[in-house]
Formats: sequence, C-alpha cells, structure tokens
Amino acid sequence: MTFTSYAQNFEDVTLWRTLKLFGPGFYIDIGANHPTRDSVTRSLYERGWRGINIEPVLHYYESLCAERPEDVNLCVAVGDEENELVFFESPETGLSTLSLEMAERQKAEGIPFIQRTVKTRTLTSICEEHVHSELPLQFIKIDVEGFEEQVLRGMDFQRWRPWIILVESSYDIDPEWTSIILEAGYKFALCDGINRYYVAQERLELLVPLSLPPNFLDDFRLCAGHLFSHPVVDVQAIRTDLCSATNRAELAEAKLTEIYNSRFWRLAKIITSVKNLVSIK
Repeated sequence: MTFTSYAQNFEDVTLWRTLKLFGPGFYIDIGANHPTRDSVTRSLYERGWRGINIEPVLHYYESLCAERPEDVNLCVAVGDEENELVFFESPETGLSTLSLEMAERQKAEGIPFIQRTVKTRTLTSICEEHVHSELPLQFIKIDVEGFEEQVLRGMDFQRWRPWIILVESSYDIDPEWTSIILEAGYKFALCDGINRYYVAQERLELLVPLSLPPNFLDDFRLCAGHLFSHPVVDVQAIRTDLCSATNRAELAEAKLTEIYNSRFWRLAKIITSVKNLVSIK
C-alpha cells in the first residue's frame, strides 16, 4: 500500500520509515494545526496510529475533533507552567505563537495577529492524564513558533521517554533549547532544513533509518494539493471536464445538423438565394 504524505517537508515519510515496524504507535502533536493540510500525523492516523493533538486555535481544534475522533484533542497551549498567557493568533496560518519576539518578527513580514488569552498546560501534566505507561510514546512533534524552550522545560523526560523528539526550528541554526534535550539523554539525529530530530539514548538503532532523506524507495506519493505536487494536476478531474465538454459539443453538433435538415432552413436558403438574384438585377 503506497504511503500518502501530507506533511510539508516529508516529516511523515521520515517517521513512517523509522517507526513502521513498531506500529501502530502513539504520538503527541504539539501545535497540530489543521488535521490534514501539512499534517505530520495524518498519514499515521490513517494507518491506525493514535495520539494527542494539542492546538489552541479554536477552528483548527474543532476540525481535529471532527476528523480525528479517535485521538485526544486538546484546545490549550503548552508551556513550562500551568498558567494563562497572551496568545498571538494568526487564524489562517500555522504561525500562531506565545512568543512576543516571534510575533513581532512575523508582523514585520506583514502577518496579522489577534491577541487573546489562552490556558497553558505543561507537557508533563498532559502525559500524566492521557499517556498510559504500558503504551510506548514513540514520538513528540513540537511546532510552536519560538516557544520551544518553554514547552521542553515543562516535560519530565526521565519519566516520559519519547523515542523521537521532532522540533520545528527553521529560524535558529543552533537553538539554545537543544541543551535541554541533550541533557535529558537524547542524541541529535537529523536536520531536514526545517526540523531537528533527536533520538533517545536507549533507541539509538533508530539513527540509521533517520540518516537518509525521503526517497523513491520509501514508496510514497503526495496528497492532492500538496505544495510540492505543482504543476501535477488532478487527472480524474480533467477527464471528467473533458468528457462533459465532449458531450456538450456532440449535443451542439446534433442540434446544428437538425437545423440544417429542417424545412425552415431550406426555406431560408431559398429566400436568401432569391434576394441575392434580385439585388444583382
């Protein structure tokens, strides 16, 4: 069965290659955003994986509840303490953040934000409530636009040991928060240009499948509408449109033939010929 990739930078392909022999498994998606578009976990959910989606933007959270009913979906933000913080929300993008610095940087690029207050929880408290000890936590994905350090500081990595930690970090070449992960007993595995991957010391065998970029041997295809699928088009839609256009053309041709064979048309031709003769005389 060909694997369908939804993630923006093939993160789901990389994770599937690394973990498919151990699944279906369990994940935590922090900053889950849309349940399908650019989703790192959608393809795994389709293959029986389940997890926790954390998303403070209300309409994305509601979509997650509708499309991922077998996941745990939480409409909160994640930080280093249980609190309420100012949230800079960009409703139609994946750029919403609790980081004032990141919000100011994005505003300078023309991205509008709405400020509101959101509840924050620590990752530890979420794990205590929703992660069962007998179920291995195979990966955590963190996409929080500049609030990564606070998320990581709110996690007890000695008690909860995700095999892989995946953090979006497109702005920082050497983020300061990496020390939190390394000191917790993780080894840096990969930077794909957007994300940084880390592997638990007790699962170092996963470094091997993480060492290669997604490629032909991964037997995957892009979902419809994926940014990288351009200019590939929906062939079935084109066939449908072509069939409809052909039917309309055949119908128009049949109507035209019917008109040409009608008495009215023959009479009109005779009248036109007589008029031409009269005008010549």
